[in-house]
Amino acid sequence: MQDRNTIRQTLIELMEADTGNSYADVDDAKMLRTDLGLDSVDVVSIVSQVERRFRVRLTQQDLEKLATVGDVLDLLQAKLKEAEAASSKAA
Repeated sequence: MQDRNTIRQTLIELMEADTGNSYADVDDAKMLRTDLGLDSVDVVSIVSQVERRFRVRLTQQDLEKLATVGDVLDLLQAKLKEAEAASSKAA
């Protein structure tokens, strides 16, 4: 499974590609909307890219809980762990 810093770096790359902005200092406490300036369209676009990149599916309930960078990282780590466990059982 990918570690938190690798996931963070991928998230930053996706945000930069989507918004055209540079995000040098992205810690877990940063608010997606107020600190990073992401609007709802940005968040939906980034989530779509995250789903494709990490091959996970995020539900509407998952999305409603996302307020900070840490929330996104926690959710992705949990989803990746679930996917890894499922693929281990299938093998």
